Amino acid sequence: MSEWWKRAVFYQIYPKSFRDTNNDGIGDLNGIREKLPYLRELGIDALWISPIYLSPQVDNGYDVSDYRQIDPMFGTNQEMYQLIDEAHEWNIKIVMDFVANHTSDQCLWFQESRKSKDNFFSDFYIWKDGKSDGSAPNNWGSSFGGSAWSWDASRQQYYLHYYAKEQPDLNWENPTVREYIYDMMRFWKAKGVDGWRMDVITSISKNLDFPNNPRDFTTENQQNGPRMHEFIHEMNQEVLKPFRMMSVGESPAAKSTDAHLLVDPKREELDMIFTFEHMHVDRKKGDINGRWALKSMDLPDLKKILASWQTELRDKGWNALYFENHDRARVISRWGNDERYRYECATAFAIILHGLQGTPFIYQGEEIGMTNTKFELEEYEDIELRGNYEFYVEQQKTMSKEEFLKAVHKISRDNARTPMQWDQSANAGFSQAQPWFKVNPNYTQINVAVDQANEKSIFKLYQELIRLRHSERILTEGSFELLYPNDRALFIYQRKLEQEYWYILANMSEEYQKIPKELTELVGEFKIKNNSERSDLMEDLAPYEAFIVRRTSLK
Repeated sequence: MSEWWKRAVFYQIYPKSFRDTNNDGIGDLNGIREKLPYLRELGIDALWISPIYLSPQVDNGYDVSDYRQIDPMFGTNQEMYQLIDEAHEWNIKIVMDFVANHTSDQCLWFQESRKSKDNFFSDFYIWKDGKSDGSAPNNWGSSFGGSAWSWDASRQQYYLHYYAKEQPDLNWENPTVREYIYDMMRFWKAKGVDGWRMDVITSISKNLDFPNNPRDFTTENQQNGPRMHEFIHEMNQEVLKPFRMMSVGESPAAKSTDAHLLVDPKREELDMIFTFEHMHVDRKKGDINGRWALKSMDLPDLKKILASWQTELRDKGWNALYFENHDRARVISRWGNDERYRYECATAFAIILHGLQGTPFIYQGEEIGMTNTKFELEEYEDIELRGNYEFYVEQQKTMSKEEFLKAVHKISRDNARTPMQWDQSANAGFSQAQPWFKVNPNYTQINVAVDQANEKSIFKLYQELIRLRHSERILTEGSFELLYPNDRALFIYQRKLEQEYWYILANMSEEYQKIPKELTELVGEFKIKNNSERSDLMEDLAPYEAFIVRRTSLK
């Protein structure tokens, strides 16, 4: 299959937290190389590596100062080329994380751009004069809190930044900017890179009328700008198509009903996008406190959203499947029970996800059931967390410190960024030095070595799931049908290919649940299950029990 990514399973590495080999407390490229046998044992096909370019690390590498240079904290360019080559020897493809919406303010382009209004780089970013009273051009908000505009004293203008003030947005209206971006992508293709994960790629086009948002410092008018499709198609024609590079784009505002405009192969834009929609089912919509205003996870809502993406993209594109990444907390801590039912929870979410049509993405540590932390506020590192605390708690005073911290323990990005837990030795086997970020204190119980030795091993169930993805056409090609959409405890759906029927069942509650009567009448072969005692479809589902069963006949 030329579209190799359709049968692939991806593994995301956050290099800073994966494995440190030179004992400076920061993960590095040689740490990834060292763990290639582990990743091959898991069975994955491709690595998505979060940014490793030269960066001041204001936003952990998503503020790039030089796209062609590996940051010394991770290693050298030569070590990156070696990693690519060795990964290929293990039949693992390499997908780099590309930040095309913004750079670091330390990037040469921005340093030159801010000097004057008429130099070569002056139009590389989005500059505007303030209002007559000197205030910002409009009320657009930064995702990290406050205004999306910052004043630059040297140029005497405001510049736009959708994220931190140290991350000025590039001006994609400038064709030279676009050509510079494409040229850097060609540079890495020449080194052997197989594809791209594209950070907030649907933000690259701006509404140049700069209309105010309905509410100050929110982001409603800042997504999916008027030339977005044109720019992404041009990138496809310039780089992705001629060099056969796969692409998965981060698309915060996409809905299932319009996603095909980005991923329909006929349109020649992207291969897949990451939706945010299903990750908002525990968020109070329209609340003044944004993503920090939480409610209980709504299972029917989650099911309907995932089902909508399955049906809307059927034959019109391809899904990227995930519950965790570097921007998302640990799903079992967020939506499940990470103590009493940690194994069951971790495997239930995995079975639900890997049974869907699309390409699954596993985030480091997900395959052993790593959990959120409960640090004190001062112990967290993330710039988004700090900026939002300042905005909502200190400035707006719409949340108390206690309320904010409670939300942090559920959804903060830092929950996914604690060092990888390899074994029971000091610092979880991540490093012999003090890590850059605190290790989760539960590492002595939760780590790769312990999990692989367990009779109930999350890692081993992931191996089984990946083997199924590789060997069973029904998971790649079969149709999807959601069953019992309004059930508040059971997540059940059907996959069908020709005359073969598979049923994916999961009890997402802490109570025993009856299997629907019509399903108890099936005779089936269990393809995978997280309860070894399950032998038929008559017994009730235990808390967080999940399995995939192939129908062999009806009673």
